Amino acid sequence: MNRINSLVCISLFLASSAVGAIGQGRFTLEEKTKVVAYWNSPGRYTVGLPADAGKSGIWQVRLTADASVWLGKYQRALGANQLPPTQDTSGAVKGSPMDWDKWVKAKIDYDRQLASQRANRLNGKPEVDVSINSGISPAIPHPGPAPETLVAAAGNPPVFATVVAPQLHSILFEDNESLEYVDNVPMRPRFAYYRFPQGVMSVGTNLRDMPSDIVKGLFADAGFNESEQRVAASVSKLEGGFDSVNTYDTGYVSVGFIQFACLEAGRGSLGEVLSNERKTDPMAFDNDFRKFGMDISEDGSLVVVDPSTGVELAGRSAALKIIDDKRLIAVFQRAGRHSKEFRTAQIRVARAHYWPTEDSLNILVGDKSIVGKVADVIKSEAGVATLYDRKVNRGTLDPLPTVVAKIMKDHNLNTLAEAAQYEREIVSAMKYRTDFLNDTSLSQPK
Repeated sequence: MNRINSLVCISLFLASSAVGAIGQGRFTLEEKTKVVAYWNSPGRYTVGLPADAGKSGIWQVRLTADASVWLGKYQRALGANQLPPTQDTSGAVKGSPMDWDKWVKAKIDYDRQLASQRANRLNGKPEVDVSINSGISPAIPHPGPAPETLVAAAGNPPVFATVVAPQLHSILFEDNESLEYVDNVPMRPRFAYYRFPQGVMSVGTNLRDMPSDIVKGLFADAGFNESEQRVAASVSKLEGGFDSVNTYDTGYVSVGFIQFACLEAGRGSLGEVLSNERKTDPMAFDNDFRKFGMDISEDGSLVVVDPSTGVELAGRSAALKIIDDKRLIAVFQRAGRHSKEFRTAQIRVARAHYWPTEDSLNILVGDKSIVGKVADVIKSEAGVATLYDRKVNRGTLDPLPTVVAKIMKDHNLNTLAEAAQYEREIVSAMKYRTDFLNDTSLSQPK
């Protein structure tokens, strides 16, 4: 053992003795030593300025995480908490006070104006007179005090924009594959799910851009028939590829073709994917994850070795470390790009966790309870895709029972078989992120 590895080993022994309760004991001292030596070898991880810094400026305007949290509270106050993350709420929500949204919009514009002016100064751009009397670009005035009813409903609004200097993170693996990420990802001014400015994202290679024979083979290996493959492929277009990664939003660490997330607890569906691969092919799992300092505990919690200190972290602590240290999220993307076993694990978990057709359906029409399965009502691929999309993103099929009950009442229906005749009407009411009724690659309701 050389001098460097000896020092690493001694440091890890002391760290393990001091904080042994933090981890799960998944890694031996020797394994931690190898992980730290690997990640700290010359050129493995570098941080610098993004390629567009010269054009866009080192300093740029971004939404604040505090503002995003507040915007989520605002959505709930408006009763718009069922909106998909691709949409922003506005004062057009039925029954909402119009002065609320007028003030929110004005405050966002004002804060972004101030942030833009500060970014220009930091970037060395000439000062521009934006005073009201300048005749050049009228300044956006401060909107004044927030409406009291708005504050009572959503709390004191924070600053909606700040100035940041995005950084480029480059990770080089032993086979010379390089992955790059830029932090402080640009968000819509009213995005309600932003939580981690240090987070990054990469959409990866969408399934529709992969060779069709490879995709079909993966889904077939995971137990999907051809019809189910078309549904999954249509929904995955809204998410990304097997190598898609995201560490900036409420999912904490989200990976894969339908964004399996570990959530705040550091487990979630992402933990299920890792557990599935480890159980199905332990050797592949070791090559994809363990050798880089990543594992899964018996309760499905993520476990990582901190690349800088060798300390073993689990659950929420592990998730936060993956968000902070871009070397770890690169491990997921590398596996998504190259590992057949990791890809098929994603598909198997997607089927087990989110496929809607066998879910029970309990419909209350008047004082009569009608029990069956989703497949009794939803027959088309477009219908299944609509529910699959909602379940992937919301974790539930709500408000499907309410929608079916209303249609049965409106049309004086007595059975789910009769309700199936109105599938198009049901699917239309259940639309979430996109309208699969317009997707010509899918079979449609009769």
